[in-house]
Amino acid sequence: MLLYIKMSFVANTGKTHVEEPLQCNKTAVVKMNEFHLVQVKGTWKRKTGNNLNKNLKSRVSTAKIYESATGQGTSWTVVSPVVFTYKVTESLGLLDPRNDTLLLGHIRDPQQLEALRNGTSTKPLRRFVVMDQTVYKLYGCQLTDYFEARNVLYRILPLPTTEENKSMELVMKILDEVHTFSLDRRTEPIIAIGGGVCLDIVGLAASLYRRRTPYIRVPTTLLSYVDASVGAKTGVNFANCKNKLGGYVPPVAAFLDRSFIQTVSRRHISNGLAEMLKMALMKHRALFELLEAHGRFLLDSKFQCNLGMEDNQNAASMTTRMAIEAMLEELAPNLWEDDLDRLVDFGHLISPELEMKVLPSLLHGEAVNIDMCYMVYVACERGLMTDEDKLRILSCMAGLELPLWHKDVTMALVQHSLSERLKHSGGFVRMPLPIGLGHAEIFNDTEDDTLFRAFERWCDELQPQGPELVQRV
Repeated sequence: MLLYIKMSFVANTGKTHVEEPLQCNKTAVVKMNEFHLVQVKGTWKRKTGNNLNKNLKSRVSTAKIYESATGQGTSWTVVSPVVFTYKVTESLGLLDPRNDTLLLGHIRDPQQLEALRNGTSTKPLRRFVVMDQTVYKLYGCQLTDYFEARNVLYRILPLPTTEENKSMELVMKILDEVHTFSLDRRTEPIIAIGGGVCLDIVGLAASLYRRRTPYIRVPTTLLSYVDASVGAKTGVNFANCKNKLGGYVPPVAAFLDRSFIQTVSRRHISNGLAEMLKMALMKHRALFELLEAHGRFLLDSKFQCNLGMEDNQNAASMTTRMAIEAMLEELAPNLWEDDLDRLVDFGHLISPELEMKVLPSLLHGEAVNIDMCYMVYVACERGLMTDEDKLRILSCMAGLELPLWHKDVTMALVQHSLSERLKHSGGFVRMPLPIGLGHAEIFNDTEDDTLFRAFERWCDELQPQGPELVQRV
């Protein structure tokens, strides 16, 4: 089944309205003009609305320039829409030579696509690929055979893209190799094949090379399939902080092939299920109920539809589709996080600090689930959900083989994490909390006493009665 999602994102780099006259050192604005930008014979000219001639063979930009003059000088405000369009496409058998999605699936120009498919293009296809080294051991030969069968000139760069190595050093390694390859940034997108760390690192490198080179994401883990691949974030760790350096530059396309997930360990399947559960708790009760009912099958089958009983056959495709669509609904209107009230931040209030503190003992989704589990107790303490709903959530988490508690989550870590969030969230904690199952709201008024009581109850009920560091069931 093909999932094709095409989105255009628009962000304004200036104000979209003309303000009232300003008072600057008691000097009033004396003149305000709005200019459109019109291209005539290869050059752009400012034109007022009254002077626009629609009969001219000219281009009118969506950008505008507002000019205001005061006694002290002139001020210009530029409003320039920035449009990003990218595709998220499910396509089984990406490395089958008969499938051209990996090479041509990002192309939107029908004439260019037809020329490449019919062999009438005179320019040979070239591709630079960054591949997680573990994934390379599993699929490197298959990828090489794919390129050879389709007469592609290629360079494959295997790298150890782990959380511990998620640094600018790896970004620079990629950039050195891309430069040596003499990549044409207009027609030769960089391809990233691996988990979320690989996709983040390559995305950052691509955004830096010649100020933005197109890139393609191919996720090979469940976590990256439903999370990193469908968003716009890129980044690396810095100063012992998770994703401290990075940007918001989406790929030209993300190609999703669930067959890669069959070689992922059971623990990493569980890791990805945490992010799916996050979206279920925040906004999708039906997804929660599917995870609750079919979680064990999804773990056992590794999301391969041809395994299992008949009533489980559609669970893999339905749950991944629901999770992706829920994620895109939240990301598309807020690609650059101009609005800091984000439901997708559930599970990400204390988990970044925890994950970096105990690295590499916890996977990202595991840290997220520990965070979510504690926040479920906070929601209960606030009266936002019943104990019955709480027990259903805990039972689902346990069924997905996710950790529920960790010894390194102390009240001091909780307070420090929320204090850091205040610094970077406009002075508000912006805490997403579930309200029952499949609904949530953002809260800024959770008192310290509530956090303490929730923490004590969380520890009393879930802390292992033994030497274990993590409570999983």
